[in-house]
Amino acid sequence: MTDAIQDYIPIVVMLILALIIPFVILFIVKQITPRNPARFKNTTYEGGKDPIGEAQVRFNVSYYLLAIVFVLFDVEVLFLYPWAVCYKNSVVLGEIPGFTLLAVGAMTIFLIIALVIGDIYAWKKGAFTWMR
Repeated sequence: MTDAIQDYIPIVVMLILALIIPFVILFIVKQITPRNPARFKNTTYEGGKDPIGEAQVRFNVSYYLLAIVFVLFDVEVLFLYPWAVCYKNSVVLGEIPGFTLLAVGAMTIFLIIALVIGDIYAWKKGAFTWMR
């Protein structure tokens, strides 16, 4: 075998193990767990009381809007980190002429689009007002 193929053997072994081990664990757990269903164990809650009300509760839309705002800031941080690492690297700064102005300009545009416009949108939709 060539060296290129030998480099991929550990990856293939790991992939096969990652696909087989969960099924083996599920099979073992299914075999060793006790099975003694009772009327109370098959109910929705095992606290001994009968369930009251519906199982599906409707949540306010503001919870979802707040989650979207969190994802907006989270994705922004994901883009800021590699930018800051490249901006700090002196090799990158020396190789690309005008990288500093280009990088700062691109990140400023990104911040304006992601933060300012995203915040304005969320504010207009009422994502920051918790109780209505």
